[in-house]
Amino acid sequence: MLAYIKGKLEMKMTDYVVVDIGGLGYKIYMSEVGIEKLGNIGEQVKIHTHYRVREDDISIFGFNTLEELRMFELLIGVSGVGAKTAVAMLATCEPSEFALAVITEDVKTLTAIPGIGPKSAKRIILELKDKISKQQEIEAIEKEVNSKTKTVNKIQKAIENNNKLSEAISALQVLGYNKKEIEKTFEKINTEELSTEELIKKGLSTLGR
Repeated sequence: MLAYIKGKLEMKMTDYVVVDIGGLGYKIYMSEVGIEKLGNIGEQVKIHTHYRVREDDISIFGFNTLEELRMFELLIGVSGVGAKTAVAMLATCEPSEFALAVITEDVKTLTAIPGIGPKSAKRIILELKDKISKQQEIEAIEKEVNSKTKTVNKIQKAIENNNKLSEAISALQVLGYNKKEIEKTFEKINTEELSTEELIKKGLSTLGR
């Protein structure tokens, strides 16, 4: 319902801020780290938002970047992960680190986040990788059709020969980006000298513009 909120920052508290828009104060829950990154009281701010409606509660959760919002929405879609846990994860784990941990099945990185045990970490990895695998099944069919018509492009060949690039693309898909848009982005980047995490961050800096 609300993609973002843009207005004057009126108040900063421990776990929420208040933004004034036309005389209305919007209470937006954020992580402490997210709050610290905002401007000073009285300044204009733009906060990406998730609007949650329940029978006994209506809340707005805020994020500094679109990637953080996507990570939050992915996490609350995993069984057993609530909004507070998702916000806590954002305070200690960058979206690029999170996406890489999911793709490489790095349970250790996820369990370093407060509130996430081994079972929760494995469930997050399993459910999010399942979403990606379903998408990849569709892409595999499209690739087979393309190969028959000999329309495999340069970046697709590079992906087949570069595991780091393949992992980076899958990680960006975890954060909700379209694979074709990701491939277009990497066509313009020299990917050979970059690590997987550097590729993810490079992709995010371009795709998030």
